Amino acid sequence: MSLRSDDRQWGAVARFFHWTMALGILGNGVWGLLMTEMKPSMSKINVYALHKSFGLTLLALLLLRLLWRTVDRRPPDEPAPRWQQRAAHLVHGVLYVLLAAIPLSGWWYNSLHGYPLQWFKLFNLPPLAGKNIDASQFAHAVHEYLFWLLILVLVAHVGAALKHHVFDKDNVLRRMLPFGRPRHDSTPPGES
Repeated sequence: MSLRSDDRQWGAVARFFHWTMALGILGNGVWGLLMTEMKPSMSKINVYALHKSFGLTLLALLLLRLLWRTVDRRPPDEPAPRWQQRAAHLVHGVLYVLLAAIPLSGWWYNSLHGYPLQWFKLFNLPPLAGKNIDASQFAHAVHEYLFWLLILVLVAHVGAALKHHVFDKDNVLRRMLPFGRPRHDSTPPGES
């Protein structure tokens, strides 16, 4: 598999970003849900710090992924009705916006609450705003609602990928799987 994408499949770098971020989103999302149930303790503070560090890491990976997209060509769309292609592009765009907005809203919430923000205790990041406890509640709600919107969009994304794989029997999913190889004939059944 080539590092760069070609006409048939995504390259190794694009796949690395896709699956690393997918695992990171899953892990940090579950972590974020569980940590809110913890009793106040030093462990809870450490868990929150890790959640923030992983969120910042996902933001950095997103920026690297977008940078890579500027130099790596995108494989052409698989044959599909135009509305499906437009819907797929819209979903991908919404995913990118949410993948930036969620960690940024967490950073904003953290800043408004007046907490320091460190990346794995290696260095501090500047606050995005001054301390404002009242506004921090709004920022927390934004962070949480964006997360649930992300879950909804991810369900649509995964559902569409599985639909293409199981029912359409095309290469949409196979060309993004870590070790997937596209079928030679990607013409959907009944269109040959």
